[in-house]
Amino acid sequence: MNETTRDRRRIETQERILAEARRLFAEAGYDRTTIRAIAAAAQVDPGLVMHYYGNKQQLFARAAETKSQAVLDGTADEIAEQLLDRLRQSLIEEPVASLAVLRSMLTHPDAADEVRENAQLRGSTFSKVIPGDDGELRVDVVSAVLIGVVLGRHLLKLDHLADADPDKIIELLRPAVESLTRAE
Repeated sequence: MNETTRDRRRIETQERILAEARRLFAEAGYDRTTIRAIAAAAQVDPGLVMHYYGNKQQLFARAAETKSQAVLDGTADEIAEQLLDRLRQSLIEEPVASLAVLRSMLTHPDAADEVRENAQLRGSTFSKVIPGDDGELRVDVVSAVLIGVVLGRHLLKLDHLADADPDKIIELLRPAVESLTRAE
């Protein structure tokens, strides 16, 4: 077997393990997902999972990595629209890595830290353009609402929310987000 074929198979195996880890962390959370379960789902030996990813914590960190999104920029209205666009995408395409973190955030401190850090990163720019003394609070409320919608649709699978057209959800949310981001 040539080296290229071996390298390609190794990469495919690592990607399969990572995909199954994301799926299982999203479905069951950090505490209830085991290396053995991930290995079984990926059809590999648990030792191979450990070989490629070290331990469960390191595998979770890799599985929870999300694509870096562009920094929010512009006026309060423009940033609100950017957030709604990102939410729309999360409603259309199930964000498995993000769901792994969201499912795990209540029981795993690192997951909670990641959610908090992402919210603070978004909020640092956004709160500067929201008028009033309570701009930072408004940003946190907007973040909580958006996280709640994603949780309700993908993890809780609330009947009407899970089946709703993403554009309809955005249409319903837009007035609330705009009222939180505009001057009183």
